[in-house]
Amino acid sequence: MPAKPDGEKTNFFPSKLIFALGAALFVLAAWVFAELADDAVPGNYLELETKIMRSFRHPDDLSRGLGPPEVTLAMRDITALGSTTVLTLVVALVLGFLFLCRRYRAALLILTATLSGTIIGSSAKNIIDRDRPQIVPHLTEVSSKSFPSGHSMMSSVVYLTLGALLAQTTARRREKVYVIAAACLLTVLIGMTRVYLGVHYPTDVVAGWAAGVAWALLCWGIAWWLQRHGQLRHPEASSDKKG
Repeated sequence: MPAKPDGEKTNFFPSKLIFALGAALFVLAAWVFAELADDAVPGNYLELETKIMRSFRHPDDLSRGLGPPEVTLAMRDITALGSTTVLTLVVALVLGFLFLCRRYRAALLILTATLSGTIIGSSAKNIIDRDRPQIVPHLTEVSSKSFPSGHSMMSSVVYLTLGALLAQTTARRREKVYVIAAACLLTVLIGMTRVYLGVHYPTDVVAGWAAGVAWALLCWGIAWWLQRHGQLRHPEASSDKKG
């Protein structure tokens, strides 16, 4: 295969078909959220959700998480990665780096995605007004409403958006896949801990993922558009200009 000319960029979206698939996934995620809000909140899946939540506990003592005590401690550590404190710190550090690199549009995109996602998630919780599950004892403290899971939604918004933006700055396809896969894995693990700790119904978590993915995909599309118009440059390209 002929080598690519120096400075040529590899687009993460090699065709309009991939972009169309992203748009279709956005619609699907939005539909899943709407369906769960309509069906899950009234308790249509309560029997199944009860079985799932109890499967994460010792059969003879529902106040104990499945596995040794170290597993519960690990779950609390992982769930903290989706907390407001940690996500705020991550976003702040990323914004600081982007400002140092003078990538103001990317910084604005992340800030807008995070703030708007927070507002949407909080508003949905207050409007839907689903109480926290009392199926098993909670293994961590909670205070807000249950649907959708804020940890699941905001970890999706923040980590998937950051992953998408980071993927736009690298040329190698395997690096792009690794970044996106890592962001997805982190998001899934955080959501699963919410069920393990007994503070969310499984449908709360799925709804949070759906809402977060939909919002991250929207931001992903914006990032793709910015790259196509030269607003998100590869690090090596910027270095070449300075050199």
